[in-house]
Amino acid sequence: MQRLAGLVTAFLVLAGAVHTPAQAQDKILTVFAAASMRNALDAVNAAYTAKNGVRNGVRISASYAASSALAKQLAQGAPADVYVSADMAWMDYGIETKAIDPATRVNLLGNAIVLIAPKESGIDDVAIGPGFDLARLAGDGRIATGDVRAVPVGKYAKAALEKLGAWKAAEPKFAMAENVRAALALVARNEAVLGIVYATDARVEPGVKVVGTFPAGSHPPIIYPVAATVNARAEARDYLAFLRTSEAKAIFEKFGFSFLIRPTS
Repeated sequence: MQRLAGLVTAFLVLAGAVHTPAQAQDKILTVFAAASMRNALDAVNAAYTAKNGVRNGVRISASYAASSALAKQLAQGAPADVYVSADMAWMDYGIETKAIDPATRVNLLGNAIVLIAPKESGIDDVAIGPGFDLARLAGDGRIATGDVRAVPVGKYAKAALEKLGAWKAAEPKFAMAENVRAALALVARNEAVLGIVYATDARVEPGVKVVGTFPAGSHPPIIYPVAATVNARAEARDYLAFLRTSEAKAIFEKFGFSFLIRPTS
């Protein structure tokens, strides 16, 4: 009996030894991405690692926050393999601070900014153009968007409102959030009567509705560049290549992003 138990133990140890190397080979790619990317990129990452959650021994760990916060973390040496920014300026910053490999940069996606209100709001069909009076529309309520000093959606919002002549009057009513999803949540919880977010964010939040779209010419083009960091694992190249495929394109477009390049396959 003791001999049998010993054989069983030995078999289990050997079985574990056979399985362990496969586990040890799994590598984690860390992706720093703009908060507005969460739903779409989670779906893309799921497609990338569809086979048992692993592709070529690689797992994806995504960290979402404001592009500005992520870029600053990378500049300070935060470990990551890939960076997806919601604007060009923060990707430029990553390159200037030697955190990003410029040779891997691709301007991948486009977006739009929209005016939103809580789902049950009486505000509807707002015509956004020159002379647009956002302050009057908000009344005594607050207007949510990202911090206009750094967060891309806030920068786009301020640029559009300045172009339309609506910024000066509306500025005191703004509630500045740390990222676009935080601004979205303020509106969904009725803590702000209006918000300015990306069109893609509004699509995934049932607690809000789009009441107007900002003209494309009222703000700089909304472009999402993607690149590997200077310390990226070699496997990051395969991941970046997947982001350029027709499969990834279909997923991004399902979530409302525009695909700015010709897909590679």
